[in-house]
Amino acid sequence: MFRAWRNAAKLNREPGLLWAWLMTVARRIVIDTHRQRSVRPQEVEPDRLDTVAIPDGSEPMLSKMVVSEALYRLSEEHREALVQTYLHDRTINEAAEVLGVPPGTVKSRVYYALRALKKTMKERG
Repeated sequence: MFRAWRNAAKLNREPGLLWAWLMTVARRIVIDTHRQRSVRPQEVEPDRLDTVAIPDGSEPMLSKMVVSEALYRLSEEHREALVQTYLHDRTINEAAEVLGVPPGTVKSRVYYALRALKKTMKERG
């Protein structure tokens, strides 16, 4: 309507032509708006950017550090039993063979190592 008002002096006052001109202007406005949206990137409200979570990898790294520190607080025998069974994914018998101790000893060390590890992890929060 603003475009029509600005160009009112140039318009042919015949009702059919005036209506056709107004429809042409409206159609072109719609087309221009559509083209502008497809060319420009979609705008995002600034307040939404404040709530976007960006993964930084710090949480897994902190967890690894806490577990690593807790593992080093264990005795050498307990730590080796856990490393062989959990980290190297060995069975009790395989771990016993690698460590050179009976399987019952590996089971016992793993049991007590897990208890100590759990206690240490609770203390660390």
